[in-house]
Amino acid sequence: MSDPGEPVSVALRIEPMIASLKAAGETTRLRVLALLGHAELSVKDLTAILGQSQPRISRHLKLLAEAGLIDRYPEGAWVFYRLTENGPGAKLVRDLLGLADRGDPVLARDRDRLAAIKREHAETAHRYFADNAGEWDTIRALHVAEDRVEAAILKAIGGRHFGSLLDLGTGTGRLLELLAPLCDRAVGIDASPSMLAVARANLDRAGIANAQVRLGDIYNLPLPRDAFDVVTIHQVLHYLDDPERALAEAARMLRPGGRMLIVDFAPHDLEFLREEHAHRRLGFAEDQVRQWIEGQGLSLDRVVDLPGQRNKLKVTMWLAHDQRMLVAGNATREVA
Repeated sequence: MSDPGEPVSVALRIEPMIASLKAAGETTRLRVLALLGHAELSVKDLTAILGQSQPRISRHLKLLAEAGLIDRYPEGAWVFYRLTENGPGAKLVRDLLGLADRGDPVLARDRDRLAAIKREHAETAHRYFADNAGEWDTIRALHVAEDRVEAAILKAIGGRHFGSLLDLGTGTGRLLELLAPLCDRAVGIDASPSMLAVARANLDRAGIANAQVRLGDIYNLPLPRDAFDVVTIHQVLHYLDDPERALAEAARMLRPGGRMLIVDFAPHDLEFLREEHAHRRLGFAEDQVRQWIEGQGLSLDRVVDLPGQRNKLKVTMWLAHDQRMLVAGNATREVA
């Protein structure tokens, strides 16, 4: 029986196989595939890494997509690319990249440039957080009605007391304030010292003694696995280069039977959020997050939609649990 986490592969006939090999058998396109094996990237990212023009990179990407080796995901004016996960092309591209020498100087330089691009993205977000830390809650309120979201979060978590909470990308610590009364201890992780300073001040002002905040990398958390009953990720994924990787690390934190709550924007086309507020993604489709959740071995329990008002932004909330302690009931969908 195949592993459900493995991409589905189908045997290739001769002609499609030759077409796929021709598409991959060019220096730039093979470099593109190697880069997409490490991260989901935009055309802008690839032009910066490879030092080639946007039309040329777009042409290479078109050929790779037509050959079924990569998938494209439009987001507003941007398009992100990743290696295909299903179909005959998925196994072929994995096998090709498995044969590549990681020590090859060209591929090594590309990985170094990719790391620099990721650092640049992170620094952009960190600068934004530092510049706006004192007004973060005000800025967030412009995007979504926080009182409605918080009410939905409390309803999803329920009133039963639990042991430990981990809030990833805690920002000003608002979720710690909201949920600390429901748990024995709460930990907030954020990559911005400026945001953590605001969170500490807010927790002190609220007199919350069972919550603490720490500096940390959401992709490499400074915490032991299986340590938390509830993990929350509130309006964080749209800032990240690799949301799926962050969810994998979050899932590692869950105890058997533990719950994960994800809150983020549904897909939208407000490009100014990308340019002015460091958003990497313009929201997430329900099925995309469902796929990521289930890919970590979690079971999706509930999806709640909170339609926007003034600026037409909709917020979606996903509640899932660790199946190592099975809970009866199928996934349901609610509209609040």
